[in-house]
Amino acid sequence: MRKFSTKIIVFCLCTLLAVSGIAMTAFAQNPDENEAENQEKQEIPETASVADDAGVSKDETVYVLARADGSVQKIIVSDWLKNSLDNAAVSDRSELTDVENVKGDESYTMNGDDMRVWDAQGNDIYYQGNIEKELPVDLNVTYKLDGKPISADDLAGKSGRVTIRFDYQNKQYETIEIDGKQEKIYVPFAVLTGVLLDDDVFTNVDVTNGKLINDGSRTVVIGIAFPGLQENLAISKDKLEIPDYVEITADANNFQLDMTVTLATNEVFNELDVDSFESVSELRTSMEELTDAMAQLTGGVESLKNGADSLDAGAAELSEGLNTLASNNDTLNAGAKQIFDTLLSTANTQLAAAGLNVPTLTVENYAQVLNSIIASMDENAIYQQAQSQVTAAVEAQRGLIEQQVTVAVQEEVTAQVIAAVREEVAAQVTQNVRNTVAGQVIQLSLNMDKASYDAAVSAGQINQKTQEQIETAIEQQMQSEQVLVQIQAATDTQMATQSIQDTIAAKTSEQMQSDAIKQTITEQTELQIQKIVSEQMASNEVQAQLAAAGEGAKSIIALKSSLDSYNVFYLGLQSYTAGVADAAAGAETLKAGTAQFSAGASELYDGLNEFYEEGIQKLENAADGDLDGLMTRFRATRDVSLHYKDFAGASEDMDGQVRFIYRTDAVE
Repeated sequence: MRKFSTKIIVFCLCTLLAVSGIAMTAFAQNPDENEAENQEKQEIPETASVADDAGVSKDETVYVLARADGSVQKIIVSDWLKNSLDNAAVSDRSELTDVENVKGDESYTMNGDDMRVWDAQGNDIYYQGNIEKELPVDLNVTYKLDGKPISADDLAGKSGRVTIRFDYQNKQYETIEIDGKQEKIYVPFAVLTGVLLDDDVFTNVDVTNGKLINDGSRTVVIGIAFPGLQENLAISKDKLEIPDYVEITADANNFQLDMTVTLATNEVFNELDVDSFESVSELRTSMEELTDAMAQLTGGVESLKNGADSLDAGAAELSEGLNTLASNNDTLNAGAKQIFDTLLSTANTQLAAAGLNVPTLTVENYAQVLNSIIASMDENAIYQQAQSQVTAAVEAQRGLIEQQVTVAVQEEVTAQVIAAVREEVAAQVTQNVRNTVAGQVIQLSLNMDKASYDAAVSAGQINQKTQEQIETAIEQQMQSEQVLVQIQAATDTQMATQSIQDTIAAKTSEQMQSDAIKQTITEQTELQIQKIVSEQMASNEVQAQLAAAGEGAKSIIALKSSLDSYNVFYLGLQSYTAGVADAAAGAETLKAGTAQFSAGASELYDGLNEFYEEGIQKLENAADGDLDGLMTRFRATRDVSLHYKDFAGASEDMDGQVRFIYRTDAVE
């Protein structure tokens, strides 16, 4: 680790752990997003904040759910409104969506410009929500295998020398005038990253800008960085490099990595009282006082160790008891599963008896399957289903129906053709009979044949009156019953001849091939299908089925309700046994952690001594002796830090503080 980390950063690291330990613990124990959200509802960071004039301040924790490369998936914000004056109503500005009260039943009303007025009733308000907004510190995680870049997904399962690097980019700054120049001063975030490495996977672990702790089975890597602080203090990296990244190298066998947790906070710098340091000597004096206090604290390490030993023994007893309880988990869960399977088997039998062809019900799918059945059994859905079934059955007979329609249409076409041909034949026969009758009338009246009569008419030899008398006599004969019978008989004879029958067949075939007749057949087929569907839908059989389906829906709803009731018990039992197992594992972790507690106190003391003996001198050298300029930049940095009090928004007159906790996905 770099020297800067063992001198100056040790002090900041210890402060970070003290200020933010609870929030880190709450987040790290919930690897799933849903569990993280549940934990936010239960664990409220116990950090202090100074109340403003209105007696309300905001403590904000931003949970960043990220992919293995650090890219953001979701941001969840947990806010604590500290109502120190027990106000009846609390006004709060926030950009969050899906806001939910997580620790009470106090409600709010919106008052414009993202302002919520909480009906606090004298209580503190704890709420959470979602937000899509650029973070003040970007986290970027990169991976290498044997010196070559590789993605997290491709690295899973590989072996070799791996490098995991955490880069932090500070994007939050103010423009401040220093020595007559406008300069960017970044909000001084201290960034702490924790990684847990399994000794079965990782060996020969090194870290840049961090510290390693091994408990015999795992290596805990804690890295720290201060992105933007190098620029704030205007210190050359050649003289003193302030870390802005953490890099881990190790030999990996079948690479896999649990989630990583990173905390970014400016609270450490908010606590720095740089205004009290008017000179280097005063800074040294303050550090001497701090070291004396640590000496007294370290003097109690022995008694602290004895207490840790007692805690270790108690943790062992707790672990043994929980392990005994956890040993019954499988039996309890198996018994509950057997009962559930029996209930589901009975339900499957009932569904089959009802004629319902559905997937076999299981613990995992029963709700979805039964909901689908219930949804299909509402009045409209049942009718639509019946209509679809009837329509499908009728459609299956479309070919036969179309054939029947074609025959009917052809009969109609044939009748029309026969009528038209008969009309033509009758006209021809009538004309022939008229010619014969005319010849007879002319012969009897004028003693002339028809040809001579026609020639005489043309020559003007027959007067008009005679012509009219001849025509009247012809018409009287044509209307006589004898002539009409003769015409009818002659027409029937002609219609029965083969030539006329061939003509009728040819004309009928020609008509049947026309587009108009084909369109008629198609339309008549569709009308016939609709008619049959309507008739069958109105039948007593289908109407009885529709009525029975409504009663069936009630039965399915009752069946699902009974299965849901047991599922509540079943899931509760699983949650209980999982909780017992987690508690047993937690007791083991507690037992392992007590052994390291004493050594940690000594390490803290050593780090502060190093900070006193060498840290100040390092700063003095890095500043080329210009500690006044350095202190000016320290003060500007502290002032910018104090200005940054929230991420999701706050009222202008509300004091507050904010921290960011990033969790990256596991690589496996």
